[in-house]
Amino acid sequence: MNPIRSPRPLPWSGADGKPCYLIGDGTGRLSRLADQIETVQLGLARQILERAHDTLTGERPSPEELHVLAGHLVAALRDALLIAECRDTSGVGETP
Repeated sequence: MNPIRSPRPLPWSGADGKPCYLIGDGTGRLSRLADQIETVQLGLARQILERAHDTLTGERPSPEELHVLAGHLVAALRDALLIAECRDTSGVGETP
């Protein structure tokens, strides 16, 4: 039997927009679903980063393109930080 870990922040929020947490040993169905969603989020972050690189090294982007790109980068960074916090075992990480 695996020991129960600290509450794990999940990669989604509740209906009221507040964070959701899972308490368990990390082996259940909900933990696996959270792992899958985090994998998808990190994959999307990689794609957004590649798009940002292409946008910034290509022809001069319009202000609208930069605005949309910045929004996507902010969302991807927020997801990546939440995932990092979830995987942090030292207790050092904090969400702003």
